[in-house]
Amino acid sequence: MKILILEDNERLANLIVEALEQKRYHVDLFKDGKKALEAIDNGYDCFILDINVPGIDGLSLLKEIRSMDNATPAIVISANVELETIQEAYCKGCDEYLKKPFYMYELETKIEKLCKPKISLLQLFKGFSYSVEQEKLIDDKGEEIKLAKKEILLLNLFAKNLDKNISFERIEQYVWGGELTTTENIRALIKRLRKKLPDDTIENQGGVGYRLNYEH
Repeated sequence: MKILILEDNERLANLIVEALEQKRYHVDLFKDGKKALEAIDNGYDCFILDINVPGIDGLSLLKEIRSMDNATPAIVISANVELETIQEAYCKGCDEYLKKPFYMYELETKIEKLCKPKISLLQLFKGFSYSVEQEKLIDDKGEEIKLAKKEILLLNLFAKNLDKNISFERIEQYVWGGELTTTENIRALIKRLRKKLPDDTIENQGGVGYRLNYEH
């Protein structure tokens, strides 16, 4: 799972990043709203936004997110407890408003409730399975197949979009974090992952993207 965090309090930001990375989440931290704005289309599963930050404030960033994406959960974290601010946050599309100070357990619980993929174990062909929660690929003998970081991200993307065609652009945004890459690099990643999966698990969709075949 990929999470964008906007938080300019260095101590709190580091605590959040450390806690979430221990859960094997992929975390991008921003301390400036303008920098976060440049990254919001990089294929995140969850947004965690402080309000009072340099550049663009968290609620303005949330408005920008919702102009493009109404589905990805957003959690606002703030020391501001004024009713008007809380109402504004919900009106602009936040899913949860967490008041500072908070226990890390509270944030982790909200992330798990709102942001984690609905499928925790994906059954593939020939007895293979992929644990979305643990990010582990298991073969038909029950043994783990080692995956590189980009291979994990790609399988997570497929797990989030079952029965859907995943375009080259979507793969670039999610797996490469918005950094420009080439079609050849994407095809090379697909080729490497295919070698670790049963035949016909990843299906080419007319040269414009890919689809995951799995046991329904």
